Amino acid sequence: MMPPEYRAMADRLPSDHDSISTDRATLVRRGGTSRPAVELPADSSVEYPSDEVVRVVIDGDERHARVTDSASGLRIPGVYDDPSFARDPGSAPNRLVEWIEAAALELGGSVLVDEIEPGFKYGLRAPGERVVYEATESPDDSLASIAKQVEQNR
Repeated sequence: MMPPEYRAMADRLPSDHDSISTDRATLVRRGGTSRPAVELPADSSVEYPSDEVVRVVIDGDERHARVTDSASGLRIPGVYDDPSFARDPGSAPNRLVEWIEAAALELGGSVLVDEIEPGFKYGLRAPGERVVYEATESPDDSLASIAKQVEQNR
């Protein structure tokens, strides 16, 4: 694994880079609906932040998702254009649904979840697909706290 100071200097990181941890997750049905969710593996070495909004890259676009707790473990129930939609989706378009359809993935099948920046940025990709991510460092705690407060006060 590369030292953090070197990783921070990289502009782009391929999904097979040593500094990226990858989990095999499952596409599942949310409740009794046909809406999909990504069920994260319980035995993962990656610590996903429960009930937090994170950045998620799909098809090269950086979006936002909230990692939620379900009876079977942690899930990503949707991916949205804006952090506020990730917290309260309402009628916002769920980019996860669009991505699943475009990639011809099916419920019960696998997807790969790449940890780009722990607790901050993740990538979703189809099995066997190799992608390159833009490196983004998470803001320091004080900036993240301010941004969260501003977002909540909208």
